[in-house]
Amino acid sequence: MPIPPPPPPSSQAAYYPPVGFYFRVNVPGITGSNEGNFQEVSGLTATITPLEVKEGGENRFTHRLPQPPKYGNLVLKRGMLTGSMLINWVQKSINLFSFKPVPVVVTLMNANRSTVASWQFVNAYPVALKISEFKAQENTIALETLELCYDYFQQIA
Repeated sequence: MPIPPPPPPSSQAAYYPPVGFYFRVNVPGITGSNEGNFQEVSGLTATITPLEVKEGGENRFTHRLPQPPKYGNLVLKRGMLTGSMLINWVQKSINLFSFKPVPVVVTLMNANRSTVASWQFVNAYPVALKISEFKAQENTIALETLELCYDYFQQIA
C-alpha cells in the first residue's frame, strides 16, 4: 500500500514560543505605574506528591495515590523603589502581623504589549521581604525581593 503524500503547508505563520522577558505584575488596589515592573518572577510551580499505601496482607504491592497539589511561593524581584505602596503593604503584613490576601495577576506580554498569557494567584499575601546586600566595592542596583504565599494559581483568559 503506498504512503499518502504529506498534507499541504497551512496558510498560518510559523509558531514561535513566547519570550519570557516582557511581563507585568498586578496587585489590585496596590500596584501603580512603576509598581508592577519586576526584574524577575519565579515560583509558578504546582506539584503533586503521590502517597504510597501498602496493600494489606500483600506487602509487595504498593498503591500510589494522588494528594492535593503543593504550590511554591511567588517570588518577585526588582530594583528598590522608594515610596512603594506594595512595600508598605508587605511591611504592614510582616511587622504588624495584619494580612489582607489579594489576587495577584502575572501577565506575559509580547513585543506589541499584547497579552500572551496571564496567571492569577488566589489569596496571595507576603511572607518575606529581602533587601540585597550593600557592598562598597561593587556597582550594583539595590534589589528588593518579595515572597508571596497563595492558595493556588490558574491560567486566566
